[in-house]
Amino acid sequence: MPDTPFYDELIMDHIKNARNYRVLTDASHGAAGSNPLCGDEMRVFLRIDGDRIADVGFQCTCCGIAMASASIMSAMLIGTHQEEAELLLRDFKAFVEHAAPASQPISAEWRAVRDTLNRFPARLPCAALAWTTLQEALQQPDRRYREQI
Repeated sequence: MPDTPFYDELIMDHIKNARNYRVLTDASHGAAGSNPLCGDEMRVFLRIDGDRIADVGFQCTCCGIAMASASIMSAMLIGTHQEEAELLLRDFKAFVEHAAPASQPISAEWRAVRDTLNRFPARLPCAALAWTTLQEALQQPDRRYREQI
C-alpha cells in the first residue's frame, strides 16, 4: 500500500472544517441532489439578493471528497453574482475533466480536488455532486423548497 495519504492536507481541512456546513433558514433558492451509485446526498441552500449570492449553506450525508468539494464551492460563491457562479460551474466541470478553465486562475483547492480525482477517477461524481446541485439551486427560487427546510 502506498505511503501517500488518501486525501491531501487541503482536502482534509475542508472535510474536518467544512465551510458553510449549515442550513440557511432564510434561503431564497435550494436544491437536493444525490449520487445513487455511492449513496451521497446533498442539499444546497442559497440566499440571493438581487443577482448576488449573499450566503451559501449545504448539508450532506456524503463521502469526504463530496464534503470537501461542497465546502470549497460554498466558500468561493459567497459574494459572487449569479453570472459568476455560472462561470464557476462551467469552469469546475472543465477543470476536473482536464480542460483549462477560461474565466479565472486555478485555485489550490481545485488543484487538490483534481489531484484526488486523478488518483481515484471513480470519485468524479462525488466531487461534482455539490456543483450539479448548485446548478439546480440557482434555477429554483421555489417556496416549496424553502418549506422543506
